[in-house]
Amino acid sequence: MSTSTEATFARNYEWHLQHLTLKGLQPKTIEAYSRAIRRIGERFDHQIDALSEQQLLDYFTELVASHSWSSVKLDLYGLKFYDEHVLRQPWAMPGLIK
Repeated sequence: MSTSTEATFARNYEWHLQHLTLKGLQPKTIEAYSRAIRRIGERFDHQIDALSEQQLLDYFTELVASHSWSSVKLDLYGLKFYDEHVLRQPWAMPGLIK
């Protein structure tokens, strides 16, 4: 991973934390959503700003095999929040997980 990628991820992660706080979310929700971004960031070498549908399908399929449904849903909601509030792009996969 390049220094530029690390810096971009770190900056966006901080913005994510700020948005979570300013939206008035509960501390446990903030921790869950921030953990989701850290986990998906590790999985994709901190390059999460333009993940494809297939990458997301693969990631959540792997995650559901090793984590509870509630953990999977929190990761999904955390990523959706990140896309909408940090990247300012609409969530492209509304039916990914039921």
